[in-house]
Amino acid sequence: MKNRMNIGLLTAFIGGALLTSCGEKYTSEIKDGVTLVSNTEGATLGYSNASGVKIIAQDRYAFKDLNKNGTLDAYEDWRLPVDERAKDLARQMSLEDIAGLMLYSSHQSLPGSSRGFGSSMYNGKAFPESGAVASDLSDEQKKFLNDDHLRHVLITSVESPAVSAQWNNNAQAFAEGLYLGIPVNTSSDPRHGSDSYAEFNAGAGGAISMWPGTLGIAASFDPEIMKQFGEIGSKEYRALGIATALSPQIDLATEPRWSRFDGTMGEDPNLATDMARAYVDGFQSTEGGDWGMQSVNAMVKHWPGGGPEEGGRDGHFGYGAYAVYPGKNIKDHMQPFTEGAFKLNGPTKKAAAVMPYYTISDGEGENVANGYNKYLITDILRGEYGYDGVLCTDWGITRDVSAVDKFEGKPWGVETITEAERHYKAIAAGMDQFGGNNDMGPVLEAYKMGVKEHGEEAMRTRFEASAVRLLTNIFRVGLFENPYLNVAETEKIVGNSEFMKAGYEAQLKSIVMLKNHNKILPIQNKKKVYVPQRYIAPSTNWWGITSEPKTVDAFNMEVVAKYFDVVETPEEADFALVGIYSPDGGVGYNRTDLENGGNGYVPISLQYGSYTADTAREVSLAGGSPLEGFTNRTYKGKSVNTINTTDMDLVNDTKAKMDDKPVIVSVKAGKPMIFSEIENSAAAILVHMGVQDQALMEIITGAAEPSALLPFQMPADMLTVEAQFEDVPRDMKPYTDADGNSYDFAYGLNWNGVIDDVRVKKYK
Repeated sequence: MKNRMNIGLLTAFIGGALLTSCGEKYTSEIKDGVTLVSNTEGATLGYSNASGVKIIAQDRYAFKDLNKNGTLDAYEDWRLPVDERAKDLARQMSLEDIAGLMLYSSHQSLPGSSRGFGSSMYNGKAFPESGAVASDLSDEQKKFLNDDHLRHVLITSVESPAVSAQWNNNAQAFAEGLYLGIPVNTSSDPRHGSDSYAEFNAGAGGAISMWPGTLGIAASFDPEIMKQFGEIGSKEYRALGIATALSPQIDLATEPRWSRFDGTMGEDPNLATDMARAYVDGFQSTEGGDWGMQSVNAMVKHWPGGGPEEGGRDGHFGYGAYAVYPGKNIKDHMQPFTEGAFKLNGPTKKAAAVMPYYTISDGEGENVANGYNKYLITDILRGEYGYDGVLCTDWGITRDVSAVDKFEGKPWGVETITEAERHYKAIAAGMDQFGGNNDMGPVLEAYKMGVKEHGEEAMRTRFEASAVRLLTNIFRVGLFENPYLNVAETEKIVGNSEFMKAGYEAQLKSIVMLKNHNKILPIQNKKKVYVPQRYIAPSTNWWGITSEPKTVDAFNMEVVAKYFDVVETPEEADFALVGIYSPDGGVGYNRTDLENGGNGYVPISLQYGSYTADTAREVSLAGGSPLEGFTNRTYKGKSVNTINTTDMDLVNDTKAKMDDKPVIVSVKAGKPMIFSEIENSAAAILVHMGVQDQALMEIITGAAEPSALLPFQMPADMLTVEAQFEDVPRDMKPYTDADGNSYDFAYGLNWNGVIDDVRVKKYK
């Protein structure tokens, strides 16, 4: 049903209500239970016919009566400035409403799993037995939306784009029917990675466009590619119902052993700054302009930089609780925020939100995690740099933890106080929101603590200030006007052929050629190739789940066979192609060492062979967790074995089998590595940070020329790794190969040799 109401005296049936109007400037239509109202010179509105929302006609325009009081409130008036609307709504919100707004949900998959991490129930049953469909709201989701007033939801895996879009519509209708009608602000961690086995076909689409990770895009040394990724990613996110990106990760990767190195934009502050700015500009601008219906709020992380973890140990665990600054260089780590994400070229001006990291920034204010550190949050971020956007904690910082190696809560520096006291301390430090918390109870308890210390008026003012910031991000992406999606349009937008092509081209520009001895590459099509299988050793992930050992094809052999004649033995082959991963040297902690009388701390290795840390620090720079009875976390003199040492064996054994025939090595690099163990066995080396195998084949055959540069150093050995400072970029001795090339920052080869173009001159 469609009604035109732009001239004359008309009567229209909208959302179940009769509207008699004269000369209105809007039209309406109903589709799939949602009424869409288009103001001729203003906002397009959408509301569920089941939510109880009606249209208010005023000044010949249409407005949604979200609080269902029959009058046009300031927050319902799309003509008013966002700040004015947010303040009006914050004043109307109850304490419980604001407390719920300050929550960010735990990870939600669509549909929820039956057991384990992120499990959900549907009408009291596991999903397979419930009769529910994948886009239905789970029992837990209905509870936190209704009972806990939560409006910020983090989704992880989704069955399909259509399921995500329909779930969005269901969630928005549910929330819209509640008091005040505040929409759901759905978010996501990065979801545009490449499936190495997937084949790219021009004109074909996919589940979502495939791009290299941000470290791979950084290897292009071209911020315009990062901006293009943001522009495309934002369109796909909004089509999925996602209005906030829990990204980019703009930590400066100055510590080469850190397990989250691959999520960064490299170790150079200037390159990372330009890439951060481009990413946020791309995501937040609608069609290159201001905020709009294609904009996605960017939550940059992790303030003040999560990169300088002592010994490379990660802050998700107590053993990695400390960021250290032996080089007194915290300013470099802040630069991608202060000069990049907070100084955009586009009209949205700055990133919408900031997430501090789990770590305690040693020597920077109170000895507590960044989300509790008033000096870093209020004095520096809010004060010195004037940042007035949303501040959200990382996930789970207020929950309890039982040991430094348990994947539980992450309350570093505040382990001994209560959960409610942690919430209060974070609020006092300047935080607005709590990641991974579905329960408003501790926030209400924190409010009471504040009232006791500062009085009711002061705490109400403080809570409203957070509410205004949080609501601002929901208003300016248009969710209050129309949060609903056309499922058929979602299926057309997400992963369309144009977006897939752009992502594939970015992949080609992210592959770094480190070695090309005697210009062995490119290799002609249909040469005979031997491709050995790769062994994957058993390993245990963060959640304690152990994988089984297996032997797999290192590449999609169907893709390889389109370029070369695949043979079974080295003797038949013209060349060999070996696919490996960079060394997985552990996490820096081993409970067996603790149980055998040690302190539990061991080295993290960047080489394949066994490593003994004879030159490590005698005394750690930081320590003192109440979960431990000591402060010195040294690992000097201890040894560690790399999980995938068989990758080194695979390269060297293949070379022995091939004799004088060339071996081409492709390395998927999650962090820097020591090349001395394999370089002499390789005639050519390609490094990538996540691409489709087809992109590698196009480089190897010369269909595309390598152009990427290393966004980080490859160290000569573990001696230089131990000697470098965790907080200082580019302070290692780079590896030099048999051809005399140094694997330094901004190094890479093309067909003519070492690249020395404007990018190298600008950043190196």
